[in-house]
Amino acid sequence: KGVDPMDVTMETAQGLIDEKVQADAPIGTYDGLPIQKGVGRFGPFIKWNGMFINVNKKYNFDNLSQSDLNELIEEKQQKDIDKVLHDWKEEGIKVEKARWGRSVITKGKIKIELSKDVDASKLTLAQVQEMIEKKTPAKKTATKKAPAKKTTAKKK
Repeated sequence: KGVDPMDVTMETAQGLIDEKVQADAPIGTYDGLPIQKGVGRFGPFIKWNGMFINVNKKYNFDNLSQSDLNELIEEKQQKDIDKVLHDWKEEGIKVEKARWGRSVITKGKIKIELSKDVDASKLTLAQVQEMIEKKTPAKKTATKKAPAKKTTAKKK
């Protein structure tokens, strides 16, 4: 930012590329997969296995140790496990805890938010499937268009 692209020399460009490569370099590994760190609009984070994990202020973001990285990843994995109330894998349906005391049913692209007064932990598969059926839009059938009427203009 603040640099005219026409004024950038080959050396400057290579230096910027090298900085970016250095910034994206893994800072550690967990389960044989690399861990990267970055700063986004919600603050500092680490990225592991496609999972973004916020790094709170109790950790020194500039000097994260391998044990800190392990702890952050394990906490995030446990949160994700605790979030799932039901997981019917064969049907592809999940019931998860959401924000503010609510729960969410997901099946593919269908997402149903439940109200606070519904105890999602007591829902059965049949009840959830019924809710999904009600929410699923009916498939549209193509209507045949009537052929356009031919108009013949009579010459006078």
